Amino acid sequence: MINEIAKLQAAEDFSRARGRALISRLQHFMNVDKDKLLSFNSVKEILKPKTEVYRGMQEVQIKLIVGSEGRYLDFNKFFFPRSEYLRRRWQRVDEAHLTNIILPPIQLYEIGGVYFVRDGNHRVSVAKAQGMEFIDAEVTSLSCKIPIEPSMTQLELRQAVIQYEKLIFYEKTQFGGLTGDYDLDFSRTGRYDVIYNHILVHKYYMNQSHTNEIDFGEALISWYTNVYKPIIQIMSEENMHAIFPKRTSGDMYVWLVKHWDNLKRIYGVNYSLPAAVKDFLNKHGKKMSLSRFFCRLPKLFKKCGFRKKLDVKN
Repeated sequence: MINEIAKLQAAEDFSRARGRALISRLQHFMNVDKDKLLSFNSVKEILKPKTEVYRGMQEVQIKLIVGSEGRYLDFNKFFFPRSEYLRRRWQRVDEAHLTNIILPPIQLYEIGGVYFVRDGNHRVSVAKAQGMEFIDAEVTSLSCKIPIEPSMTQLELRQAVIQYEKLIFYEKTQFGGLTGDYDLDFSRTGRYDVIYNHILVHKYYMNQSHTNEIDFGEALISWYTNVYKPIIQIMSEENMHAIFPKRTSGDMYVWLVKHWDNLKRIYGVNYSLPAAVKDFLNKHGKKMSLSRFFCRLPKLFKKCGFRKKLDVKN
């Protein structure tokens, strides 16, 4: 009799949890990332932790569990089930909870102060639905210097990493103080390391014509004045910001230099920068313009339809 009552209650609990997942999906339809559970592997790829340490058994706040290693598509940001096929297993876990059957602890990864489920996604979901605040878990910590807020989306996390990389780069190189430019920005991670290597390469070539070792700061100013700014100027003359509106000047600089280097390998070291820019735009600018056109088609059709209605009324 008790088991039958637990089964009925578990079925009702799952239906309620599914309903909450559907409501959350509707509430976040304008920003679907706010409803998505984070993928541990994607976050790991962004943060690139260098060390991993087993922390043992801990009591963890459920509100700090923000993602999953393998089941991030099955549950939403708040660990409510997104699919009906999860019902059977979810209800078994809930029945165990309702009948006081002790289940093994879940397994979590900790990184940046938040947690990702390695094993035990359904147990976390049931605990969340039952209003529990803490859960027992075996925890493995991964190194990370960037604090992660539980509400962060993957995009927000990426932006936080980029800002951290910018802070480290500016402190390490004194870039802002030496150039007066505090707006070297990127939309992808790892780009500040690319710039740092560009400056080191420039420094190497400067040293070829000097008897004494060139100071890094001197090389940075020379690179900024003689390499970076001329490329930015050509990009401005070609109106590249209008062609790639979602990319920064830094993004486009990295693209162009890589493209230019490839062309020089093919056609020789004397291949000019202006020619490389035009070649880049011929190959990529048209694709981008066509992509933007198709993205705008729905709005254009809607606008045309609206005008037709006005014409009929008039």
